[in-house]
Amino acid sequence: MLKAGIIGGAGYTAGELIRLLIHHPAVEIDFIFSTSNAGNKIYVVHQDLVGQTEQSFSDTINKDADVVFLCLGHGNSTTFLQNNSFSDSTKIIDLSNDFRLNDDANFEGKEFIYGLPELNKDDIEKASNIANPGCFATAIQLAILPLAKNSLLKSDIHINATTGATGAGVSPTATTHFSWRDNNFSVYKAFTHQHLGEIGESLESFQNNFDKELVFIPNRGNFSRGIFASIYTDFEGSIEEACTFYEKFYEDAVFTHINKSPLHLKQVVNTNNCFIHLQKHNNKLLITCVIDNLLKGASGQAIQNMNLVFGLEENLGLNLKSTYF
Repeated sequence: MLKAGIIGGAGYTAGELIRLLIHHPAVEIDFIFSTSNAGNKIYVVHQDLVGQTEQSFSDTINKDADVVFLCLGHGNSTTFLQNNSFSDSTKIIDLSNDFRLNDDANFEGKEFIYGLPELNKDDIEKASNIANPGCFATAIQLAILPLAKNSLLKSDIHINATTGATGAGVSPTATTHFSWRDNNFSVYKAFTHQHLGEIGESLESFQNNFDKELVFIPNRGNFSRGIFASIYTDFEGSIEEACTFYEKFYEDAVFTHINKSPLHLKQVVNTNNCFIHLQKHNNKLLITCVIDNLLKGASGQAIQNMNLVFGLEENLGLNLKSTYF
């Protein structure tokens, strides 16, 4: 059994990791580190886990764990690794944005591989350290990478994507509490969202002459979890040709599927799936994409990466069913 540690155990992504790892047939949770909750039972914070675990949060780490998941706020993973060391054989999977960009991928002798399996599966399988992608970045890249692979991104890419309240993390803010979020909708970080950098680097890895603009309008939705992304760009071919490109690109993907019917969030919430739908309108290709921001956009993808790193079945522990009704 692999011994796993979680750093920063009280947030939404850590909660999802704990739920998945408790039932993972090849993993034993060795420790869950949280300075603010040390000594408390896990189910005191993650209250749905009553009866599933008697484990408590810890204020110590096991430096010899097989795999460690960093579920820390952006910028804090760097600080944690500067102050704490692990064995040379420990695999590190970071869920922050600290190591996603090429300029940040090498840190104190550790090389972090960008952990989008549909893009970097071969490199992930050989990696020791993984930079898990951002949630918006996952949905948007999966929606347009097949076009980049075929050098078909020839105009600006217009992106409108909406995320649920859990995308903002567990700490309450002015735009996450119920009375503000309920029956509400808003734009934030228009044109400047931090995930644009990792998206651009992935596109350039396929289409190195890509010089068009990613026009990204992120939205806050009045639901708990999920991302619905609508993307359009110029496309000269037919819808049949577009479907062929996408089906070919994802023919070996375990979780990413082309759906012939229009999409909605309930198809993927509480799963590690990504569904994509294509439509052609005159010279525009409309791509819609749905994922669960906490699973395929975070913790589920982290487990997917762990499985690949350790040579396990890619979908092990991730055969989850959507909450359709």
